[in-house]
Amino acid sequence: MNIILSGMMGVGKTSVAIKIAERTRFRWYDTDIMISERHGKISDLFEYYGEEHFRALETDIVRELSGRDDLVISTGGGLVLRRENSELLRQNGKIVFLRATFETLLTRVRADESRPLLKDAGRMAENLGLLLAERTPIYEANADLIVDTDGKTVEEVAAEVLSGLGEPL
Repeated sequence: MNIILSGMMGVGKTSVAIKIAERTRFRWYDTDIMISERHGKISDLFEYYGEEHFRALETDIVRELSGRDDLVISTGGGLVLRRENSELLRQNGKIVFLRATFETLLTRVRADESRPLLKDAGRMAENLGLLLAERTPIYEANADLIVDTDGKTVEEVAAEVLSGLGEPL
């Protein structure tokens, strides 16, 4: 069984996934890192090829990982927006939605200029709010477990995920 972490950019998916991998001895994969290593910077992919091309690359990664076992997968923020991705991941895993408030997310992403969907700094808060409103119902609908991250350490969130999934796995 795999553990898949979904949620908005800045929620802490990568940090929590690494901590869960340490505790479970599962292998950790980050879909955004895999795409960057194989195809270049995500912001460049968005700029030169468009979001749809990037989403197709995500689906290729999901196909590759979903057939394997004992993985912790941190996903890009928009990965579960494609139904195919969620269905593939669910075949051999549990999807965990890491949730945070708008204020927490804005604080975390404000200094990160590499986020292509938030690149307009003057409208970052507005864009983040729109994405959060659009994506939250989808994250919730796809989740086997929802964990709120506000005010919690990475270790606390990882422990809550594992507990909620019925550790030991």
